[in-house]
Amino acid sequence: MFPLRDENPTTLSPLSTVGVIAACTAVWVFLQGAGVSEETYYSSICNLGAIPAELTGSFNMNTQQGPCPTGGLGWPALFTSMFSHGSWMHLIGNMWFLWIFGNNIEDAMGHMRFMAFFILTGLIADGAHIFLSPDSSIPTVGASGAISGIMGAYFILYPKARIETFVFYHVVPIPAWAFLGIWMGMQFLGLGAPETGDGGGIAYAAHLGGLFAGLGLVFLFRKTKPATAWI
Repeated sequence: MFPLRDENPTTLSPLSTVGVIAACTAVWVFLQGAGVSEETYYSSICNLGAIPAELTGSFNMNTQQGPCPTGGLGWPALFTSMFSHGSWMHLIGNMWFLWIFGNNIEDAMGHMRFMAFFILTGLIADGAHIFLSPDSSIPTVGASGAISGIMGAYFILYPKARIETFVFYHVVPIPAWAFLGIWMGMQFLGLGAPETGDGGGIAYAAHLGGLFAGLGLVFLFRKTKPATAWI
């Protein structure tokens, strides 16, 4: 199940959405070397990624095993991790979801509120992951926690908007409430999945933390006039 587009027009140019996409792409290409150099890639993951064990104080450089034995940036990584990614597919997938759902939420909030919402839900998403995996030495990277917050806001503001979705070689229009409900269920199913060594895995707790943050915070960040669902 993969979203292709939504049938939900906007009136505001998505400047912040495009800005986040540009920033994430720039970080991947210029700071992470686009994954070309293995040394640059792994160094960027450790330096820019959020390492739960480091932030909770359980990280010991003398005995620590894992991909980042010397640790990372510490607390600033909660911010830098949101704009870093693990692969081209990771980046493209996240930016695609951001483009589909983000422009409508930016339209409903305005440019600056949208950016504040993106960062805050991303931080809460990181917090959820750290809370459930406090001893993990595997760095977390990606904008998916913040994007999950945007999807939560979309669920509240545009539940009846149709999402054209690729499902088993067919394009099917699915109401946003159904699409996001299925996506949420998939995150709960994956919540108990173990981390897979140095390669890490999907931070389902971060997705759910961001999602529930978005569901609640959307009421504080949307414009005074409620958004209208496109039916």
